[in-house]
Amino acid sequence: MRNSLAPVLRRLLPPRTTVCVLSLCAVAVGGFAQAPPVHGADPDDGRPGGVVAPALPAGVPAARPAAPPRIAPHASEAASVPFAQRFHAVQHGGITRAANTSITCRGPAPTQSAVSCADARDGRAAANDDFDMFYTDVDSDPNTYNSSRGELRAPAGAKVSYARLYWGGNLLVGEQKPARDNGRVLVAEPGGSYKEVLADSVVGHRIAGGADAFQASADVTGLVRSGGTGLWTVAQVNVAMGHSQAGAWGGWTLVVAYERASEPLRQLSLWDGFQYLGESPNDAALRLDGAAAPAGARGQAGFVVYNGDTGTSGDALTLSVGRRAAATLSGPGNPAGDLFNSTVTEPGTSQPRRDPAHTGTLGYDSDVLELGEAVADGGGRLDLRLTAERDAAWAGVLFLAVETDTDAE
Repeated sequence: MRNSLAPVLRRLLPPRTTVCVLSLCAVAVGGFAQAPPVHGADPDDGRPGGVVAPALPAGVPAARPAAPPRIAPHASEAASVPFAQRFHAVQHGGITRAANTSITCRGPAPTQSAVSCADARDGRAAANDDFDMFYTDVDSDPNTYNSSRGELRAPAGAKVSYARLYWGGNLLVGEQKPARDNGRVLVAEPGGSYKEVLADSVVGHRIAGGADAFQASADVTGLVRSGGTGLWTVAQVNVAMGHSQAGAWGGWTLVVAYERASEPLRQLSLWDGFQYLGESPNDAALRLDGAAAPAGARGQAGFVVYNGDTGTSGDALTLSVGRRAAATLSGPGNPAGDLFNSTVTEPGTSQPRRDPAHTGTLGYDSDVLELGEAVADGGGRLDLRLTAERDAAWAGVLFLAVETDTDAE
C-alpha cells in the first residue's frame, strides 16, 4: 500500500522514527537438543500457546488431515500494543527463525500493474494493491485454505531456550474476514501433523489506512523442543484475499533463542508489540538499556513488519553505539533506503528453504541484518531506530543477538 507516512515517534526520537530492536543469528543446519526450562518456559507441558495433539514419529509426512476448523476463543485485543521485552538472556548461543508469507498474487488488479505477478514474485518492484491476491496453500489438506512452510535451522547441539510464533495480516481486502479467528493457527512440526495454537497474550488489531490489520503470538517452546529443525508448516492464518487500495498481506515467523556452549557469549533479546507506522504521534519506543557491545563485537538484528512495498523508499534501520553517529544497516536483499521491501531474508548465501519460495512476498517482511562495522568499536549502549516515511506499515517483532564480554546486564 502506498500511503504517505506522517512523522513517527515524537517521544524519545527524531520525527518519523520508530525505535525498534531486532536480531537473528544466521546458523548452520543442525538439530535442537533438549534443554532445561529457561525464563519460565515449561518443557513438561509444551502447550503454553494452546498447542494440542501429539506429534507423529519422525519421517511421517506433515500433510495430514487437520481437525475441522472451529472458532477460537476470543483473545483480548488492543488497537496499539507498546513494544515490550518478551525474552532476554546473556548466554552462549544465538537466535534463529523460520518464516513465510500466507498470501500472494494470482493476477493483475483491475488497474493493470506495469509488473506481472510472476515478476513481482521474483522480487521486481511492486505493491500488493497492484494485484488480485490469493492464498498460498502448499499442503494437501482439504480443511485448510492457506498454508506455507519455512525451514528452521540451528547448529548441532543447540538447546532451545525460548520459542515464539507470530502471525498476522489484513482482514479487509476483497472480502472481510472475521476477527474472531485472529488468535488461532494450525502448526505442523517437521514430520508431524497439525496442532492448534492459540494466542496467549493481547492481540494487536486495528483498522487504519484502509486495512483491518492484526498480529497474534504464542509461546511454542515445548513444541519446538520436541519438533526440532526442518520445515515447519503454518496454516489458517486469518488473512483476506482479493484486491483493494490497502492491499492483501500476511504471514508468520517462528523466533527461537537457543543455547550452545561453543558459541560466543551473546545478549539475546526479543521484543514484540503492534504499532501502526502511518501517523503521528506514535508512542512506541524501545530503549536498549541492557545492551552494550565491547570492541570487536559482532551481531545481527531482525524484524517483522507488515505491508512494506518493494521500491518504496524511506525505510531504514539505524544503529548507534554510545554517543557515536548512527549507522544505517542494510543487507544483500535489503537496501538501506528500502528496508520494508517484501522479503524474507537473512545473512549468508544459503537461505533457509521455504514453500512457496517467492523472493517478493508482496507485503510481508521478516528480515535479519548484520550489525557489521556499526558495533566494531564497541563502547556503549546500543540504540536501534526503525524508520518509515512513506509506507503505511505495521511493526510487530524485533530481536537482537550481539556479542558481549560480561555476564552482567
